[in-house]
Amino acid sequence: MTTTILFSAFAPFSTLSLAVPSETPISTLLSCLGDKYTSLPTDSLRLASHSGLLDDTAPISSLDPTQSSFVALRLTTPLLGGKGGFGSQLRAAGGRMSSQKTSNNDSCRDLNGRRLSTIKEAKKLAEYLESEPERQAAKADAQKAKLQALERKLGIDPKTGAPAPLAGTKHKFEDNEYLEESKELVDSVRSAVSAGTMCVKLP
Repeated sequence: MTTTILFSAFAPFSTLSLAVPSETPISTLLSCLGDKYTSLPTDSLRLASHSGLLDDTAPISSLDPTQSSFVALRLTTPLLGGKGGFGSQLRAAGGRMSSQKTSNNDSCRDLNGRRLSTIKEAKKLAEYLESEPERQAAKADAQKAKLQALERKLGIDPKTGAPAPLAGTKHKFEDNEYLEESKELVDSVRSAVSAGTMCVKLP
């Protein structure tokens, strides 16, 4: 009985086929495939099936339990192993992630379906409204203190509301020397301006 084997290959090779007797050992499939396809590097290839590893000593018929005379295998290339330590790296990363857990649960919901952030905002608003009388009292005290400071500056008695003796009185400025100097300065500036305009009008 003959079994047809289809090998899933890689570029530049397409799907390869091989017909061999069903009693042929699996270990000889690569050599038979190399005899048919001489350009195929069978020395660096391995056989694998979709169900797992292959037993090289078993015959091909063991891969065909339904006796359909059709078997599908896969050609793979062995990969060089690394240094390892990937598991320890994952554990270390997991430890770092667990140490950075956030405590912000505002986007979570309670049993009534409301978000925790909404509940916190409602509590803050209630506290703000409760402290409104205290803020109004503090604002009134600040305005009262400002008014008292202004009354003291104007010389008004805060108790009676009457102006101080000097508040509202008129004072005459009697510095004759300063007045004469100011008048002379104004006259000199006026004469200088007039002389300047006369010079400009000359052809």
